[in-house]
Amino acid sequence: MSNDALDVTDWKILSILQSNAAIPNIELAEKVFLSPSPCSRRVKNLEELGYIVKRVSLLEPTKVGLPNTIFIQVTLDQHVKRSLDNFAKQVKLWPEVMECYLMTGEFDFLIRVVSPDLKSYQEFLDQKLTQIDGVRDVKSNFSLKPICYKTELPLGHLCSKKK
Repeated sequence: MSNDALDVTDWKILSILQSNAAIPNIELAEKVFLSPSPCSRRVKNLEELGYIVKRVSLLEPTKVGLPNTIFIQVTLDQHVKRSLDNFAKQVKLWPEVMECYLMTGEFDFLIRVVSPDLKSYQEFLDQKLTQIDGVRDVKSNFSLKPICYKTELPLGHLCSKKK
């Protein structure tokens, strides 16, 4: 479904839910100038259309004992579909992998991992990442501190087009 199927109210609902997925429907309805029942139907429709993938609570990593964020550049021996697919299949299984992207450029994959300490990260490297067939090179970069971290997509360009 194209973005043209949504109106300004739908985009406002999405924007509000991105910043607070736990907002009560009554409050959401007030913010978008709808009564609760039509607002609830719109949210359900946005879910059915795939605009809302899931609703989550974001946790503070340091509070749950995961203060280390590591960005890992991985290069494979071969750039064939079988190797790329095998690598992607494996990393999806590991809970410490928060994000993984197939890349262009100097390396094949960029992975973001969280870890409670260096020992745990070393175990992740030794027992998981470097055990995948075809991994040629791994470069780890430790984050000193987060400067900017967002989960909300910028929707302003879509809201303004729908007026």
